[in-house]
Amino acid sequence: MKRPVLAASALLVAATVLLAGCSNDPLAELYESGTEQGYISGDGSVKEIPAAERAAPVAWEGVTDAGDAVSSDDYLGEVVVLNFWYAGCPPCRVEAGSLEEVSVEFADAGASFVGVNVRDQAPQSLAFAEELGVTYPSVIDANDGNLLLAFSGTVAPNSVPTTLVIDKEGRLAARILGAIDGPSTLRTLVRETIEEP
Repeated sequence: MKRPVLAASALLVAATVLLAGCSNDPLAELYESGTEQGYISGDGSVKEIPAAERAAPVAWEGVTDAGDAVSSDDYLGEVVVLNFWYAGCPPCRVEAGSLEEVSVEFADAGASFVGVNVRDQAPQSLAFAEELGVTYPSVIDANDGNLLLAFSGTVAPNSVPTTLVIDKEGRLAARILGAIDGPSTLRTLVRETIEEP
């Protein structure tokens, strides 16, 4: 008789722990709230990584919405800003103008911008760019997730938008979770990374 009571108690404890764990899951909280948002947007928090503490360079490759093959090798020796986004993401629409502004400012000053579209196909990506005046290319990552996989642990698939600043050696120098708060913070991160020896 004691065994069934112990087993039931253990099951109750396990269920409580499991449910408690779910309550800290942002996606579960979105589901429980009844929203159909489908994404978790960060709070715009910035994480800078000092040069001496950066991990090894990250190799990546993909095909842009214009059909061009690109890879990390194409950008060695310059700073690259990777912005993970998709067309149906409201914060992505909000930040598009600021990203474009900074990309134009640094186009001939040692930095390139590349979008990483995590959900759409080329027609949707190109329509977004035309509507919002985005001139830099976007890799279509929805089919194979190559860039999400390359930056796993840095970019969560459900945390969009995320913006990464990659240094001249191909190492992660900074990350912004969520929409960038205007161009000033990103501008500073890009400038400081370009100026590194």
